[in-house]
Amino acid sequence: MTDQTELDDVAVERLGAAEDGVAEEIDDVDDVAAEGDEEDDAEGDAEGDEEDDAEDEEDDEDAEGEDATAAPKRKAATDADLFRQSEIAADYIEGLLDILDADGDIDELVSAGRPVVEVVGSKLQSLVGPRGATLEALQELTRLAIFKQTGEPSRLLLDVGGYRDQRRKELGALAKNAVEKVKQHGEAVKLEPMSAFERKCVHDVVNASAGVQSESEGVEPNRRIVVRPA
Repeated sequence: MTDQTELDDVAVERLGAAEDGVAEEIDDVDDVAAEGDEEDDAEGDAEGDEEDDAEDEEDDEDAEGEDATAAPKRKAATDADLFRQSEIAADYIEGLLDILDADGDIDELVSAGRPVVEVVGSKLQSLVGPRGATLEALQELTRLAIFKQTGEPSRLLLDVGGYRDQRRKELGALAKNAVEKVKQHGEAVKLEPMSAFERKCVHDVVNASAGVQSESEGVEPNRRIVVRPA
């Protein structure tokens, strides 16, 4: 099984082999990737504090410009555009798996208005890493690959070995437990820092529960959810 050090070396090699000016492109894609993930987080915050929503959408405002007349909004991507992004991502991940000599079946699709790539197979834990840290890094690299080919930012969602589905279940249980504590004691419950994907999972569960609400606080990478009485 490929170890974590080898995976890190490959990631560094790929970034090191990029063209001149790639640092600027990485910054652009990181900003847009954060914008996409914060949009997911903002959906969960919609029923929470309005100031929190404004903070979540700050990257969106920066990307589009404070003056809407100064820069037109990007054209909405069609399903064909999104599927093309998933195909580019699948090719990139396939090349990475070949370098790592790792086996996995790759599925590309469009789901909920965003491109999705799923890698299915055994012995893929090294591509996930602790708490999904490596998976998140690979997702950003893959978004960069899409950006370099299309010139358009991507909200690609990458999953490996069903990690995200399993994590959704774990976070669902965590969110329900927090809801019960809030209802029982009438006091706010702070959860551990989470990624935008993880926060979205928790928001969805809390917002479907009566008598409670959730909001995000703090800044990355220590941004967390607070569940409190409605």
